[in-house]
Amino acid sequence: MKPAMETAAEENAEQSQEKKGCFECCIKCLGGVPYASLVATILCFSGVALFCGCGHVALTGTVTILEQHFSTTASDHALLSEVIQLMQYVIYGIASFFFLYGIILLAEGFYTTSAVKELHGEFKTTACGRCISGMFVFLTYVLGVAWLGVFGFSAVPVFMFYNIWSTCEVIKSLQTNVTVPGDQICVDIRQYGIIPWNAVPGKACGPILENICNTNEFYMSYHLFIVACAGAGATVIALLIYMMATTYNYAVLKFKSREDCCTKF
Repeated sequence: MKPAMETAAEENAEQSQEKKGCFECCIKCLGGVPYASLVATILCFSGVALFCGCGHVALTGTVTILEQHFSTTASDHALLSEVIQLMQYVIYGIASFFFLYGIILLAEGFYTTSAVKELHGEFKTTACGRCISGMFVFLTYVLGVAWLGVFGFSAVPVFMFYNIWSTCEVIKSLQTNVTVPGDQICVDIRQYGIIPWNAVPGKACGPILENICNTNEFYMSYHLFIVACAGAGATVIALLIYMMATTYNYAVLKFKSREDCCTKF
């Protein structure tokens, strides 16, 4: 029979080892988390949600403004309406694709991080796994370049609405100056090429333009386009983070898969 004090000491030692083993296990699991891919996934989901949601509503408000104030004949803006409707369907596809692609990239990040850090024993990888990682690197680069174009394109409506808003501010500032009538200050939407030159009325001047700027459709569309542009920018940043993370992981996997990798240092 062991003394009671020795038995208690052994039990305490076993408990401390269990706690230490649990702590080490938690640290090991946390070490396998691809933090860069996790941040990029959150940023990508947020950016795509802002771009798709705000862009969809802003496009609907833009069509309403054009129909009510700049192109009263339906045939004049029929093509524009079809293009905007097509863009809204494309937005649905973009949202669905990036939701799946973000999850796949996050899962690939967990796989490559665990393989690189050898969390589950000796380093093992296959040619197929390296090929899939390389494919994700290439696809992410392509999507990054494409989203740079989307980001630039999303800034176009912001520029247009800003010009209209700034013109309205000029009209308001001239209300105190009687020598310069505000009726001579106009905005011609036809010059942007979104409606044909024979569209009626095609432009708005003075108080009419000021009333347009005071409508809820204009206010909401303007600010939603700004948020959509910011969302596209956030998506570009997320894809850049994905590029760096996937390229680094692929390079390490490619290097460690070589038989003579240990003799290089």
